[in-house]
Amino acid sequence: MNETEIKSLIQLLDDPDREIFEHVHDKLLSYGPIAVEYLESAWEQAFDPVQQERIANLVHEIQFSLVKNELELWHQGGSFDLLRGVLIINKYQYPDLDEQKIINQIEAIKRDIWMQMMFEGSPSDQVKLINHVLYNIHGFSGNTTNHQNPQNSYLNQVLETKKGNQISLAIIYSVIAQKLDIPIYGVNLPQYFILAYMDEAYKNEYEGGVLFYINAFNKGFIFGRRDVDSFLKQLNLKVEKQYYEPCSNDDIVRRVLRNLISSYEQLGSMDKVRELTELLGILG
Repeated sequence: MNETEIKSLIQLLDDPDREIFEHVHDKLLSYGPIAVEYLESAWEQAFDPVQQERIANLVHEIQFSLVKNELELWHQGGSFDLLRGVLIINKYQYPDLDEQKIINQIEAIKRDIWMQMMFEGSPSDQVKLINHVLYNIHGFSGNTTNHQNPQNSYLNQVLETKKGNQISLAIIYSVIAQKLDIPIYGVNLPQYFILAYMDEAYKNEYEGGVLFYINAFNKGFIFGRRDVDSFLKQLNLKVEKQYYEPCSNDDIVRRVLRNLISSYEQLGSMDKVRELTELLGILG
């Protein structure tokens, strides 16, 4: 890496000649994350608003490119780790995200639940215990007053404020449950996101092996298949298998992205809408 070259190129970012600027821009872009530290330092020292804006835009371009690459690798690698996929989306808004801090916060909640699992309880007992720790002890709740706020979809903010939307709370719930070997997975219901407690022993009695459903937005409320039937009927939707059974991690991250796109559309942040739509395209 040529530190002198990077610093010299940054000095040329305010050049009025469009051709020179584009050459400098492309060269700095090719350095990738290595250039970010120098760009951020130069931004702090810059007094020219044109140079400041160009530096800020370039930093964002580099960071957005990293998010795209990480999301593509996650998707192509099989999308096995849901938490990883959600953290990548988190880095779109918070590029300097401390991922380990979030992982530690999730682990701490998991540990609090595990410490109270002194006996092999029934599935409903397990869910009641998770509910007690998540909602009563840690104080998580659905953000009913500002549901469209994009912050409800970013995991670091949800863990900080203890408020989230249906999908962010369901992600935290299911990730922790699966770490405890409790088979709880997301279900992509239209206009709502719920969880399913899976039990292969009920494969014949219940289609797809779902024992019962959980509403993470409503303090872990447990309900049954008939309630899903009624909900679909209210929406005038026909019964489809996908509305009752767990969806893929790709589907969950797509849902997070669609929520964010909708939130930013309402705020009129069309640049973010365009970029998040680009991320959505990576997942097919």
